[in-house]
Amino acid sequence: MTASYTFDVFSSLDGFGGVSSGDWGGYWGKQGPELLDRRFDLYDEGRMVFGANTYREFVTMLAASTEDSDVRDPWVSRMVQLPATVISSTLEGPLDWPDATLVSGDAVDVVARLKAESDVPLRSHGSLSMNRALMAAGLVDRVQVTVFPVITGKTGDAPIFRGAADFDLELIESRTLDGHTQELTYRPTLHP
Repeated sequence: MTASYTFDVFSSLDGFGGVSSGDWGGYWGKQGPELLDRRFDLYDEGRMVFGANTYREFVTMLAASTEDSDVRDPWVSRMVQLPATVISSTLEGPLDWPDATLVSGDAVDVVARLKAESDVPLRSHGSLSMNRALMAAGLVDRVQVTVFPVITGKTGDAPIFRGAADFDLELIESRTLDGHTQELTYRPTLHP
């Protein structure tokens, strides 16, 4: 049996995963109790998969945070406790993550092997370039995009699908959180 792989990403309405400047704050200032509860539920099991850059960003962000900051929301604390695979040819161990394995090699080969061997679902939050490559290789079973009700035309950073292949998307689940944030889950198929 093959483990499922979900590419999980936050997005502004105009397709950016973050901002380069401004005073938006975490979640673009749009978090609410339904969003936070949903995120907590999503991270109850599985194995995380990160590229080197996203791993570095998480570790830096967590080290600079306090227990009371948005960074330490319960879902993030739960995510950090899940086993993780970090794919990198530049990082050296040991990793500053409770249960992380560092694997060197091509992400496509590593994730194909993980999917074949894992007894639990695989999930990646962020890791944009790695996940674009995994989508092109047909290894992403679900793309879960949480769309926040903002347009970041001037401050948007990290365009999520810039440089990606073309895909047809089958909507398999949708929900509205806190009356304004959309969680959309798609099954991607390479467009011929």
